Amino acid sequence: MYFDELNLNDNVLDALYDMHFDTCTPIQERCIPEILEGKDVLGVAQTGTGKTAAYLLPILSKIDDGGYPEDSINCIVMSPTRELAQQIDQAMQGFSYYLDGVSSIAVYGGNDGTRYDQELKSLSLGANVVIATPGRFISHMSLGNVDLSKVSFFVLDEADRMLDMGFSDDILKIAKKLPDTCQTIMFSATMPEKIEQLAKTLLKNPVEIKLAVSKPAEKIKQTAYVCYETQKMGVINDIFKAGNLNRVIIFSGSKQKVKQISGALLRHNINSGEMHSDLDQTQRDDMMFRFKSGQIDVLVATDILARGIDIDDITMVINYDVPKDVEDYVHRIGRTARADRNGCAITFVNENDIYYFKQIEKFLNKDIEKLALPEGLGDGPKYEIKKGEKRNGSKSRNDNRRNSTRNSKHKTKTEDKSNKTSILSGKSDANVEKTGDIKEKNNRRNNSKHDEKSKEKKQKEKKQETVKNNNTEQKDRTKKSEKNKKAARNNKSDKSETKSETQKNKEANKPKKKKRVNKPVTSHQEKVHKKSSKYAIPNDYPMPAKEESGIKSLLKKPLKWLKSLKK
Repeated sequence: MYFDELNLNDNVLDALYDMHFDTCTPIQERCIPEILEGKDVLGVAQTGTGKTAAYLLPILSKIDDGGYPEDSINCIVMSPTRELAQQIDQAMQGFSYYLDGVSSIAVYGGNDGTRYDQELKSLSLGANVVIATPGRFISHMSLGNVDLSKVSFFVLDEADRMLDMGFSDDILKIAKKLPDTCQTIMFSATMPEKIEQLAKTLLKNPVEIKLAVSKPAEKIKQTAYVCYETQKMGVINDIFKAGNLNRVIIFSGSKQKVKQISGALLRHNINSGEMHSDLDQTQRDDMMFRFKSGQIDVLVATDILARGIDIDDITMVINYDVPKDVEDYVHRIGRTARADRNGCAITFVNENDIYYFKQIEKFLNKDIEKLALPEGLGDGPKYEIKKGEKRNGSKSRNDNRRNSTRNSKHKTKTEDKSNKTSILSGKSDANVEKTGDIKEKNNRRNNSKHDEKSKEKKQKEKKQETVKNNNTEQKDRTKKSEKNKKAARNNKSDKSETKSETQKNKEANKPKKKKRVNKPVTSHQEKVHKKSSKYAIPNDYPMPAKEESGIKSLLKKPLKWLKSLKK
């Protein structure tokens, strides 16, 4: 079906014409008419099938037709990762090229203050379409920067991925603030029970559009190496010796492995970079720019790049470890052989991942070619699942317990069977054995009863003995405590007597205090005479009288003058 046959806006069709988009994909053909009619939609299809255009084109055409409030948020698109949010924003800019009154903003974390100010302005002024990650959007909601009272469209892209990342509570929190008239659209690559429960809570009488998980493109050459974990880096070095370093992505399931692989490649002088969630947004943008522009030959990444990232000229994808889900495998190797190009997908299978890789082969209905390990690396594990082996390649504790119980039951059954065969060998012997068994049983019962009675008597006697022993111990303790008290009292009295005697002896031995004798008061001249130690002045010379000085002398002079006048 062509886009012209759908009831889309002319401005949207003009943008599609300029972008050379003519025909619809199956998911677009089935979803666009339902969204234009205003129905809730649940679409299940893998990435790369055109889901972004399936919900953006009808929403943009409806907003451009009018009837929606201006200067307010009309549509919210939730994305699990920043990279996917950026890609949706880029597609939005292309589709809305001829739409004058429609604006959009991508809201995601890891940015600087200027970017945050831009987000705040666009949210407060009311951007028509907001493409956001759940965590960043909730932070704006908590600060009161978002008004959700006039939202008309709520889209969840890659919903299964968001639930795997733990965003289910955030999505429900956002959905509670939306008006009841809001149209909800949900897209997912898989359909687990969690997605079904979420769809029941959010969607109202949805139209379910399910497409089977498509198989990888035929132009992808799929191969595998069955090797141990320690042999994987040797295989990578052998692959890159041939010079196949043009646009390669190596996928791994954990951030730590990504860092280790990238460090090992750099030590081997391979121009590589790493992509994982520990990098901030500027580092991610810089890494993607360097990889797209050809500055980096090999990019080691987690499953962040497995979905929604569109890079056309990737020649090789290496799965450093086997993904646990078939859909993840299809998404990973789907990064290569795009836009009618050829590609190569290589998977490293260790002894614990053989089960998962066989499940992938069952889904693809083909045996993937197993390549021989390079020389010097030794032999790898055999490509077979051991009996009794679990999915992870090791037995669990519950399995060991079950096996032990089964073995014990099996032993008892074999013993019973052997007894039965011996009994059936002769009737007379069987009858004799039966009578002997009955007598033995009766004797055992009588003996057991007698033993029980004797045990009860012994237990009673033991209890009585323990009670007597306890009573005697208590009596002994009380006697000892009384003796100790008496001894303590006697010690106190002895100490008091000794103290009194020692005090008397001390008082007798103390020296007597000397009585103070009052010395006679001497005159001023005698005092001065005693003080002069250096020059001895004889008593014949009279001492000069002490002159008065200061205020007293000044006051006495005028008084003498007044007395002379009276005379």
